[in-house]
Amino acid sequence: MYIGIDISRLATTQKTGTERYTWEVLAEIATQQSEHTYTLYCREVPAELPTLPANMQICALPMRRLWTHVRLAAELWRNPPDALFVPSHVVPWNVPLLRHMRVVTTVHDLGFLHFPAAHTWFQNVYLRVSTYWATKAADTVIAISQATADDLVAYTGIARERVVVIPHGVSPRFAPDTATPQPWQRYMVYVGTLQPRKNLMRLIQAFAVAQCQPHTQLLIAGRAGWLSEPLQAEITRLGLTERVHLLGFVPDAQLPALLAGARAFVFPSLYEGFGMPVLEAMAAGTPVICANTSALPEVAGDAACLVDPLSVPDIAAAMTRMDHDDMWHAQLRQRGLERVQSFTWQTCARQTLRAIIGQL
Repeated sequence: MYIGIDISRLATTQKTGTERYTWEVLAEIATQQSEHTYTLYCREVPAELPTLPANMQICALPMRRLWTHVRLAAELWRNPPDALFVPSHVVPWNVPLLRHMRVVTTVHDLGFLHFPAAHTWFQNVYLRVSTYWATKAADTVIAISQATADDLVAYTGIARERVVVIPHGVSPRFAPDTATPQPWQRYMVYVGTLQPRKNLMRLIQAFAVAQCQPHTQLLIAGRAGWLSEPLQAEITRLGLTERVHLLGFVPDAQLPALLAGARAFVFPSLYEGFGMPVLEAMAAGTPVICANTSALPEVAGDAACLVDPLSVPDIAAAMTRMDHDDMWHAQLRQRGLERVQSFTWQTCARQTLRAIIGQL
């Protein structure tokens, strides 16, 4: 088959969830011996790409705004592939008119339905419209968890047989032996975009009342998102400027060591379509505290401490125990290392390719 893949999300140096998903799936598909040929569509050639074989060609289509619905749509009209894969759910408007082109897209979460206040007005409208359109325009929709699949069916009315659940994997670069000396001797860490849905205000407040050891620090790593500005003010108000640190975006090369050196990974997010950082922390040998909502229990299984993300005392109690109870800490660490063996990018990419060519 002649397969097109939208890789436009890779044109950034700060890869978060969707960008990392696109990278990992593309990298694994690129390693597979295949009779298929591929065109990789993008606004501009990304500065970094996985090693690509000869049967993968890049098609750069320069345009700043409305790229998907104007520039990509025009290219598909001119030279449609047999199948199009869109890893980030924004599907060109004209694909239903290209009757012989199979379309597969991935929906990563529907958090905007559960917590609309965590998004701007424009984001809420855009996410609702684009997600609904993706389910109508695509032949198959990939959901990254059963929780996301259930939300898709409930919100859009898509037939259940058109949704396939394909979980994320975890990169082998996350491992316990990647730990290197850090400026902080003992710390707990959060990694992810700084936005209201991630529940970071309660995390900071929980750390303020947790009975952690005096030298235990809390590190919050991630690029600033919408409404992230009050976090530093809350840290100052609680007198935690010497113990809570906003690190900003941590490059991929430094992330495994940061996770592997932590006492715990704390992820009290209000909603996640999957929760890739949970697996990455487990793979790094770091015990996990995460919310007991959305897809997080599905991903974490019995290998994490699940907490009520709306309860500051519940989060604080988990942090206190994690800091002091070495036996429990060791048990969760071992469970996490065993849990991640079930999630690989190789399996994810293989199942994704089968969905693209219509063999699932």
